[in-house]
Amino acid sequence: NKIIGTIILFFCACSASPPNFILLFADDLGFGDLGCYGHPTSLTPNLDRLAAAGLRFTDFYCTSPVCTPSRASLLTGRYQTRSGVYPGVLYPGSIGGLPLNETTIAEVLKPQGYATAAVGKWHLGVGANGTYLPTRQGFDEYLGIPYSHDMGPCRNLTCFPPDVKCFGLCDVGTVTVPLMKNDAIIQQPVNFLDLEKAYSDFATSFIITSATKKQPFFLYYPSHHTHYPQYAGPEAAGRTLRGPFGDSLFEFDNTIGNLLETLEKTQIINNTLIFFTSDNGPELMRMSRGGNAGLLKCGKGTTYEGGMREPAIAFWPGTIQPGVTHEMASTLDILPTFASLAGAKLPTVMLDGVDMTEILTNQGKSKRETMMFYPTDPSEMYGLFALRMGKYKAHFYTRGATHSGTTPDQDCPVFAVLKAHDPPLLFDLEADPSEHYPLTLFGRPDLQEVVDKIMKEKEKFEATMVFGRSEISKGTDPNLEPCCNPQCSPKPRCCQC
Repeated sequence: NKIIGTIILFFCACSASPPNFILLFADDLGFGDLGCYGHPTSLTPNLDRLAAAGLRFTDFYCTSPVCTPSRASLLTGRYQTRSGVYPGVLYPGSIGGLPLNETTIAEVLKPQGYATAAVGKWHLGVGANGTYLPTRQGFDEYLGIPYSHDMGPCRNLTCFPPDVKCFGLCDVGTVTVPLMKNDAIIQQPVNFLDLEKAYSDFATSFIITSATKKQPFFLYYPSHHTHYPQYAGPEAAGRTLRGPFGDSLFEFDNTIGNLLETLEKTQIINNTLIFFTSDNGPELMRMSRGGNAGLLKCGKGTTYEGGMREPAIAFWPGTIQPGVTHEMASTLDILPTFASLAGAKLPTVMLDGVDMTEILTNQGKSKRETMMFYPTDPSEMYGLFALRMGKYKAHFYTRGATHSGTTPDQDCPVFAVLKAHDPPLLFDLEADPSEHYPLTLFGRPDLQEVVDKIMKEKEKFEATMVFGRSEISKGTDPNLEPCCNPQCSPKPRCCQC
C-alpha cells in the first residue's frame, strides 16, 4: 500500500493537472449526527457514500468550540490566538475580522493557478467597505451570508414550506440577514427556502466553468446547516424522521450529492479531493434541534471532546482507499495538506498544522503528536485548558457553557463554573472517549510520567504562542452592519431589498 501511495503521489506531483479541492464545513454538527457515525434517523446518503468509499476519521479536531475562531484556524493552519480571532465570535457590526496579513488556503493555492470560490457562511468579518469579505482573502467569487444566519431577527421569516416560521427570535435590534454576491447585497432578508438551491447552483456552475477551462479549483463551502434556526426548502422539508434538524442536514447532503454528480459529469471526480468536517460540536441547549455529540462529553462552547472532536471524511477516488483511521488530525492540517498536494509554497509564518498526505494516501501515521484546547475566551493568563498527547488528554481547567445546557451531565451547562485542576484531570481517550473516568496517579508512576511529558509539552507550546491583538475586542459599530439601502431610515428596520 505504501509503494502504491508513493507512486500515486509521484504521479500527482508530475501530472499536468493538479488536484481540485472541495472543502465542506458543516455548522454545529456533532460527532454523533451523521448516519455513517451511527445516528439512527439522520438521512445522509451522500455523506455516507463519501465515508464508505473514502477515509473516515475517528479522532479529528477543530481548534475552538465556537464558529469564528474555528474558521480562522481552518483557513490559516494557525491557532486562532496567533491571528487574534478571539474571544467569542464576530457580529454583523464588528469592526475587526480575519487580519488581511493572514494567509488563507485560497491565497496559498492562487499562485498555482487555482480558481477559488467560497459559498455559504463566512463569519470572519465584513468590516468597513467589505474589508474582510472572502473576495479580499483570496477568493475569486463569493455567494453567501457573511455571518451566522441567526444574527438578525427571524421571528417573521419562513424557514420551512409552505410558511413555517423560524423557531425562536434569533438576534433582534440588528439588520435582517443579507445574501451577498462578492461584496454586494443581492437580497435582504434572505429567503431561506431558496437559499440552498442558490448555493448548489453557484457551486456546480463554478465546478463546470473550472472544468471547461481545465483550471484546477478550490471550492470552500461552509454551510449554515445545521446551525439554529434550522431551515430547508421544499425538496428536503419533511423528508426525514429526525424533524427540522434532520431535514436541514438532509438538504445539505442533497447539495453534496449535486456536487458529486457534477464532478462525475465533468469527468474530474478522480482528480478531486473532497474533505468534510464541522466547525464545532452541537448546540445542546437547543435539545433535539441542537445536534448530537454521540458518546462524547458535552458540546459547543466547551473544551470537552463533544465541543471540539468532529466527524471528518476524506474522499478521492483512486487515491484514497476506503477505510477508517484512528490517527489524530485537525482542521489545522488542511492548509499544509492542500499545499503539499498542489505543490504550493507554505506561508512564511508559524504554522500549527501538519501535512496529512501520509494518512490520506497510505492510511499511515499522523505527524500530529498533540492537540491543544483553548476555550472560547483564550488568554495568556490561563493558557491552554486541555492538551491531548497520544491517547491521553489532560484538562488543566474545565468549565461548562450556555451552548451545552439542558443535558443531564452537570459538567456541561454554564453553571459548571471554571475549575482548575492540579494535577490535571487525565483521561485515556481510547478506553474512555466519553471522559467519564479520570485516571488516578496514585501508585501509577507510568501515568505520572505521562503527566510530566504533557506538562513539558504544554510549557514548550505556550512559549511559542504569541497572542495576536484581539480582533473581536475591537468592538462593534452599528454603521458597519450590512444594509442594502445604506441611506435609509430608520435603521435597522429599513434595510430591506
